[in-house]
Amino acid sequence: MCGIVGYLGKENGVSIVLDGLRRLEYRGYDSAGICFEEKKSLRTLKKEGQISNLEKLVNESSVVTKKIIGHTRWATHGKVTSDNAHPHGNDKLSLVHNGIIENSIELKETLLKEGADFKSETDSEVFFQLIWSRYKNGGDLKTILRETFKMLKGNSSFVIIDNDTDSMYGIKSVAPLVCGKSRNGNLMLSSDPYALFGYVDEIYFPGDGVLCELSNKDIDFYDLEGNKTSNFFTQKAKGSSEVSTKGGFDHFMMKEIHEQPDLINNLLDKFHTSQVISKLETIGEKIKKASNVHISACGTAFYAGLMLKYYIERNNNIAVNVELASEFRYRNPVICKGDVAISISQSGETIDTLASLQLCKEKGLHCYSIINTEGSTIFRECEENLLIYAGKEIGVASTKAFTLQVLSGYLLSHHINGGITDTISKNVRALSKTIQDILDRKEELKDAAREYVSHRGYIFTGRGLLFPIALEGALKLKEIAYVHAEGYAAGELKHGPIALIDSGMVNVVFSSNELQEKTLSNAEEVKARNGVLLGVGDISDRDLLATCDKYFGFDMKELGDLSGLAINVVSQLFSYYIAQLKGHDIDKPRNLAKSVTVE
Repeated sequence: MCGIVGYLGKENGVSIVLDGLRRLEYRGYDSAGICFEEKKSLRTLKKEGQISNLEKLVNESSVVTKKIIGHTRWATHGKVTSDNAHPHGNDKLSLVHNGIIENSIELKETLLKEGADFKSETDSEVFFQLIWSRYKNGGDLKTILRETFKMLKGNSSFVIIDNDTDSMYGIKSVAPLVCGKSRNGNLMLSSDPYALFGYVDEIYFPGDGVLCELSNKDIDFYDLEGNKTSNFFTQKAKGSSEVSTKGGFDHFMMKEIHEQPDLINNLLDKFHTSQVISKLETIGEKIKKASNVHISACGTAFYAGLMLKYYIERNNNIAVNVELASEFRYRNPVICKGDVAISISQSGETIDTLASLQLCKEKGLHCYSIINTEGSTIFRECEENLLIYAGKEIGVASTKAFTLQVLSGYLLSHHINGGITDTISKNVRALSKTIQDILDRKEELKDAAREYVSHRGYIFTGRGLLFPIALEGALKLKEIAYVHAEGYAAGELKHGPIALIDSGMVNVVFSSNELQEKTLSNAEEVKARNGVLLGVGDISDRDLLATCDKYFGFDMKELGDLSGLAINVVSQLFSYYIAQLKGHDIDKPRNLAKSVTVE
């Protein structure tokens, strides 16, 4: 969601901060702004819409500054307006905010009684007014920040600057915040380490309630009582300094779909290294001893968790519970000390998944993750992590991350079952080749999209391992094409959803060599009610081919339990082309954010 970038150093920080904000565009946003020091006074420029709108203001003002904070906002409190855009402040004090202040209403009521003059509808400005009501009377800013931060409820991160000192401050609770410094003394703060790569050499991840002070070419960390603290995690800045490009594709989503064959082979190679094998052994031993495995995730990662449930229960005969993280911690789940918890997340900052992880830690579970972002909050909170090595995923609608999350779970389950054998490796290599073959035939799916783009709705169905793939297929189409799409277990059609079937409804039927006859039976029920059938399955399934109005078939015989991942790529392409034909912003679909850091 919201992106934060701050710079303090010897160079003109404007281009650095704007570059950082552009790198965070993938998180989703609706406005952007900066506040910078100019002649010992603070000046703010902000505008709703794209960063390019902000850049026009910056270029018109010829900004040069060595102290600057920037922000991209994803609206939570207040409409999308320039007034509600960040930063919030005045010519002496300013801040940017990521998260939600849950007690903002009661705090605002008190501040209004004290005469505070609010300029926006945001909860973020409440923190500014809290600080300003004390700071304007000559208080020490560090002390004020510590004292006022204690008054807030909810998950938030803030970066603050003033015009009286040569410092910049950051403080957080759960919401992501990172600091960085370079050898030449440049200092930075951000909500995402990606914004810092290429500008800093060392990255610091402060703990909750830690006040970060950037000044004098260094960073100091204080607890909420004002004592210096070592409550932070450090790592070298290892990421690429280059902003991702589309590489000749029209959208990042299509580029990332095409990256999957190589990434699959790379992941398999990684899982044969001693470092990853050691992690697999550690996690596997705890899973074998556990009564239950609890998987928590959100959105697409949740569907990856459903796939992992099938794999572990089928290959290891161990009970697995998969929960939406946003529900898990609120229903008083039955979890026992010694059980295993697995969190699945692309960003490693998903707030609901993090909260579920923290609950599991409190209950004494062994906590692991399947994750894409090394050094993220979930990564740091877990005992061990299986990295999926997907690289940066820019498209908001997840594609390659889902494939590699599922594949990581598949390989983990087989490691527990005795190891990643030559047969399993062969299946993975075959998956890579099959997906490449599907990509080479993508024009067929573009033709299918042209034929079905005007239909009223879409129902995706599958059985067994293909049920989560049906759920994911429907979600992908909803996310980027803004159409009515639902995913169902195929056997559930006659228990309600079949009432929707008519000539305006497309049933996207997923089939594999497992439960073929039952899948065919469900398809016949749809056909009998004039539903449109788009089938995806094995090239040898002549009965389903004859039943469907349009059929995309490919050879599944070498894929084993991985056929669903190949089918999912077909679904990704179909969704992409439907969205493209409708003229939507595929990489940045409306109302969505890549990294969901508020509940």
